Amino acid sequence: MAYPEQQWKEAKSKCRLNDEAIRKAKEMGLNPKSLIKNIPSKQQLWKLPVQEWIEEMWESRQEKAWKKQLKKQAECIDDN
Repeated sequence: MAYPEQQWKEAKSKCRLNDEAIRKAKEMGLNPKSLIKNIPSKQQLWKLPVQEWIEEMWESRQEKAWKKQLKKQAECIDDN
């Protein structure tokens, strides 16, 4: 489901995100409402700021995809 650009602009301003973070959030299938909901309050010191949360999730998914690709390549080499 595509979300209106206005919602993304609202999330960008409320969460203090840059264009790169918005791009990553869209690629991961996040929606603007979930980004706004994850803004940490003053009592939630354990919670990462949204920008860092997106970056951490992005790196985790990239690492997982990289490992999957390496495993697939290793299986192809073993088959030969």
